[in-house]
Amino acid sequence: MPFVATTPVEKMSGPYPRRWWALIVLCLSLLIVVMANTSLIVAAPDMTRDLGLSSSDLQWVIDGYTVPYAALMLVLGAIGDKYSRRGALITGLLLFAAGAVTGSLVHGTGLVIAARAVMGVGAAVVMPATLSLLVAMFPRGERVKAITAWSATSGLAIAVGPLLAGWLLEDHAWGSTFLINVPIAVAAVIGALVLVPPSRARDMGRIDYVGGLLSIVSIGSLVYATIEGPHFGWGAGPVAAAVVAGVGLAVFVLWELRHPHPMLDVRTFALRPFTGSMIAVLFFFFGTFGAIYYSTQYLQFVLGYDPLETGVRLLPLAGAVVVGAALTGRLTPRLGVKAMVVTGMLIGTAGVLLLTQIDRTSTYPDFLAPMAMLGFAIGLSVSPATDTIMGTFPESDLGVGGGANDTAVELGGSLGIALLGSLLGTAYRDELTDLVGGRLPAAALETAKDSVGGGLAVAERIAADPAGGAQQAQALVGAVQEAFAHSIARTSLVGGIIMAAGTVVVLAVLPGRRSAHKPVRREEEPEVREDAASGTR
Repeated sequence: MPFVATTPVEKMSGPYPRRWWALIVLCLSLLIVVMANTSLIVAAPDMTRDLGLSSSDLQWVIDGYTVPYAALMLVLGAIGDKYSRRGALITGLLLFAAGAVTGSLVHGTGLVIAARAVMGVGAAVVMPATLSLLVAMFPRGERVKAITAWSATSGLAIAVGPLLAGWLLEDHAWGSTFLINVPIAVAAVIGALVLVPPSRARDMGRIDYVGGLLSIVSIGSLVYATIEGPHFGWGAGPVAAAVVAGVGLAVFVLWELRHPHPMLDVRTFALRPFTGSMIAVLFFFFGTFGAIYYSTQYLQFVLGYDPLETGVRLLPLAGAVVVGAALTGRLTPRLGVKAMVVTGMLIGTAGVLLLTQIDRTSTYPDFLAPMAMLGFAIGLSVSPATDTIMGTFPESDLGVGGGANDTAVELGGSLGIALLGSLLGTAYRDELTDLVGGRLPAAALETAKDSVGGGLAVAERIAADPAGGAQQAQALVGAVQEAFAHSIARTSLVGGIIMAAGTVVVLAVLPGRRSAHKPVRREEEPEVREDAASGTR
């Protein structure tokens, strides 16, 4: 057996023998892509202090990764299909690692954002390649198990990222959190060469670059407007981006309807299993990323846990993902995709709504059940939804299918952090203003209202000022904590209502069990092969 896998999947007479080992490589690649965001959550306070980041700066350190990641996945997935899926995976991993190394070394805000953007481009190559390679390697009968492992990895990364980052931050600066990804990326590159076979689409034809450009402009503008508008006001920039996104989307749909070989056949959205599953994935990550975003802040700023302690306390979420993934493998064939997805959405919605009970006296156990419920919901439902999405696409469009699924993941997470984060900030500012009134100087009040971290920093300065006094500082700490707890409860109510509405939509859109056991192919391509490993049509 050769050291480097050289036989393309399309030329194999049967399923690839080392496909389960190759799956480990794909899961490792996915792990670092998701950890790049979740690890930054616990590193944010150290970065803010060291770099002197404003609220806007910190938001773009986080989202400098998100915008290219979300905008480029469809196009880069198609390019991987056309030329080499394994080549795309390796290229993306190398680009991602280069951005991570750069991010660990620079100390300017702009340079950190640029490094994060490079990582985002690498992630946009890696993410769809992992799914398209998985579907190409595994025969239909095994694919559900493989996608379940893939989905569970995504959930694990949500908890593992903060844990590893917290461990590093015990003895190292925030730059070390960028380097978490580098050894894993190197191992994944070596593993890809040794274990992952080459794969590309047969008879794909020319890539629809005009449609690809329109998708980049539309999705990129939408994500930018979603991030900038709710947080920093709907000025000229976010409004212009929203208009560009709307116009770009309309032109994209018209172009794709008329193009003989579209980048993404928009008629696919007429298929209820595909559309219902896309909506479900989007709402899952909307609620999960939004809830984790503000829950980790409460653990750190209100309960006083350091980064490592915060990461450890997110582990039940990862364990719940594993339990949910184990159950979905057994139950989906019996109950169907709709039952599993809707059940998971109901559990996830209930988890978010439980956070409405948070107040100033809340401790870690009050967050334990909501986090476990969100993890269990992801494990239970994301795998069947992803399998349905990928089953919609023919062999020539697996990268595009992976890009569509992953765009829903990233867009949902971005919306969750941006919209719920904006509601959180507004509720916090209003409540803190009511609590402290005119008892603070205007400048100090504005700083305290900017964030819970800013409020605690003002309290520290008051405590250190002989004219201030410990009693006044302690009163401000109490007000900040009460205001933040109040904002979590109010934001969770809105988030839960949004997720409940999404659950109703998915319940209406997803069909019953008849579509649970087979891929739902586009009607105009009935000849697409059933066995992804054979590569034949």
